[in-house]
Amino acid sequence: MEQENKIEGHLTVDVYQNANEIIVQSAVAGVKGEDIDLDIAKDSITIKGSRQRPEELPENESLHQELHWGKFSRSVILPADIDIEQAKASIKNGLLTIRLPKLKQV
Repeated sequence: MEQENKIEGHLTVDVYQNANEIIVQSAVAGVKGEDIDLDIAKDSITIKGSRQRPEELPENESLHQELHWGKFSRSVILPADIDIEQAKASIKNGLLTIRLPKLKQV
């Protein structure tokens, strides 16, 4: 488990936009909502969290390992300024979806 604390995983994301909002999605299977931290600024978003190895999967008995256990993060520069106060996030079936309404340009 020492290795988990030293290496930070790089979270994969998809970023979409339409006329009204920017949508960021990421697969976070095995992560509880309370283990995810979102830092949202008007022009960027940072997703941080941690995926804990289930106790029934001891590290020293792995034959092949591709899943990342431990801390992960990802920062994304957004293509437009967003309304931080109206941002919404949800997790369904291991998919994190963050909806970021765009600020109206005057």
